[in-house]
Amino acid sequence: MLAWQKGKIIEIKQVAPTTRSFFIETTETISFDFEPGQFITLDLPIHTQKNRRWRSYSISSSPNKTNIIELVIVYLEGGAGSNFLFNETKVGDEITFRGPLGKFVLPSTLDKDLYLICTGTGVAPFRSMIHHIQQHQISFKNIYLIFGCRTFDYALYKDEFIELQSQLPNFHYLPCFSRENEIPDWGKKGYVHDAYLEILNSKKSNSHLPEAYFYLCGWKNMIDEAQKRLMDLGYVKKDIHYELYG
Repeated sequence: MLAWQKGKIIEIKQVAPTTRSFFIETTETISFDFEPGQFITLDLPIHTQKNRRWRSYSISSSPNKTNIIELVIVYLEGGAGSNFLFNETKVGDEITFRGPLGKFVLPSTLDKDLYLICTGTGVAPFRSMIHHIQQHQISFKNIYLIFGCRTFDYALYKDEFIELQSQLPNFHYLPCFSRENEIPDWGKKGYVHDAYLEILNSKKSNSHLPEAYFYLCGWKNMIDEAQKRLMDLGYVKKDIHYELYG
């Protein structure tokens, strides 16, 4: 098991009405190396029992040979971890963490279409993956980032993804809004399930399913429904990878 180490909060940025980015400098390492999609676990002073102090967050920045990482965190009403981070921490505070952890990482070869399906701050590991792919000029077929949120205010990294779409051929940014009526041309009305099913059905050939990797990240209800819908289409468990939030 990886040892606990120290970090320092060097910046806090409000990125949505109830969401902030926390930039952490890992002070015990010159370069914090991780794979896109991995997470760190924070040990927060919110309980006497060790395992009730731990909160895990995906790294939203991509590996860049520095010792600074970004976490994007939503405030949860009644959540002890997010309450502490939002109301009791400030720039300059020391924080204890362990990582990198997790196996929610890209396949070694992107020889199939890649569907990155998420809700809310579940976009974090996918932002890391997409930037890594661009920075290292990794070959891929198609990447579909299908990002569900209620309103435009919660479309995290929207401008960044729109710009990436213009720079990275075959990267498709598809934000889906459940509580907006007038949708601009860069978004879709509804839920993530409608978006990926529409793409998959358009790619069917003689009833054959298109080969694909599916990565799901977000709330349990979304992940459960997406898994069911994909398996009902004929995909199997090994095609579907997920990271559960909450």
